[in-house]
Amino acid sequence: MSAHPAGPQEPAATAAGKYILRLYVTGMTSRSARAIENVRAICEEHLHGTYELEVVDLYQQPVLAQDEQIIAAPTLIKRLPLPLRRIIGDMSNTDRVLIGLDLRPRT
Repeated sequence: MSAHPAGPQEPAATAAGKYILRLYVTGMTSRSARAIENVRAICEEHLHGTYELEVVDLYQQPVLAQDEQIIAAPTLIKRLPLPLRRIIGDMSNTDRVLIGLDLRPRT
């Protein structure tokens, strides 16, 4: 279910100012679908053209959950630009997601 594989392109993407995001979901539940829809909408509105979003189904790729120490899903990880951030939930709280992506200052 990967849209864009993360890997060797990351340094070039960082130089170009791209956000590298990975969203971990568990199957195609309504909660997973809502999280995917919410993240895509937020990214299109606030990062249009400057992000790569990879969606990982933990049922299909369980080893990635272990590698990234995912304890809950959905979880969005902002890999780049640093610092790395984790946001857990269905991503329906836009302000919380924007703060997690460092697109809005913490109040």
